[in-house]
Formats: sequence, structure tokens, C-alpha cells
Amino acid sequence: MIIETTAEDHSALADGRAPRRFRLPDTPIAPPGVLAMLADVATTVRATFAPASWLIVDDDEVVGLCSITRPPQGGVVEIGYGVAPSRQGRGYAGGAVMAIVRWARHDPRVIALVAETSVLNPASQRVLLHAGFDRVAERVDEEDGPLIVWRCDTP
Repeated sequence: MIIETTAEDHSALADGRAPRRFRLPDTPIAPPGVLAMLADVATTVRATFAPASWLIVDDDEVVGLCSITRPPQGGVVEIGYGVAPSRQGRGYAGGAVMAIVRWARHDPRVIALVAETSVLNPASQRVLLHAGFDRVAERVDEEDGPLIVWRCDTP
């Protein structure tokens, strides 16, 4: 399941603590620098749009995060997601992305979701395909290298 995050949730995760009543997995969800960056992005997005990010939770354990990666533009919402390495391959990312697609289809502010995956990440590509995204472009990012751009219209 996904649960909307708060600033306090992000602070706890950045400090290596479990947010709210939840537990953390035996491997970090993401490196501390990435968690801090995600907290900053959520704060920026939340200033004009909410929800901005979600905890991915299974059996009271935070196994990952989903985020809107920048303030939406023209109804297009870009998402990103990640799952703790020790919890990957169990369907958590797929379930979370499908929940976000369901949310987006009921939010009149959203006309489409977009996401990007590395060309070298077939698992993430399968998550998006299964959730109804279409491959729409490729681009090269200076930091992340070759990426596939995905889109899911939410009429």
C-alpha cells in the first residue's frame, strides 16, 4: 500500500529512523543523500501540489518510496520510485505505481503521468509497462546516462 508522506516522515528517513509506527527494512531504502534530496523535492512540490510523495508500506514496514519528481506542468505529473534492495523483486514497486495510476485517474488536475527508467533497468521498465505506461521517447541524461521516457494518459 502507499501512504502519503509528511515532512516528518522524510526527516525520520533521512535520520535513519522509521517514520510513524512503521519499521524499516534491513537494508536502507536509499542512500542518505538521496533521501535528503527526495525530502527537498517533496517540500518543493508540496508548496503547489499535493500529494507529493508516498511511503510504500507492507505489513507495517516501509519498503520504499514513490515521489512526484518536480512540480507538475500542465497536468503532467512525473513520478519516480524505489524499493529497498532487500525488498526488490516482490512486486512492491508495481503495486505502488498501479496505486498512483488509480489515484491520478481520479484527480482532475492530472492528465498524464510520466516516468523515466535507465535503459539498463528492465525490472523498472516492466513495472511501468504493467501499470499501463507507453514508451514514448529516449534521452541521455548527463548524470544518469541513456533513459527511456514513459507516459500514461489518465483521462
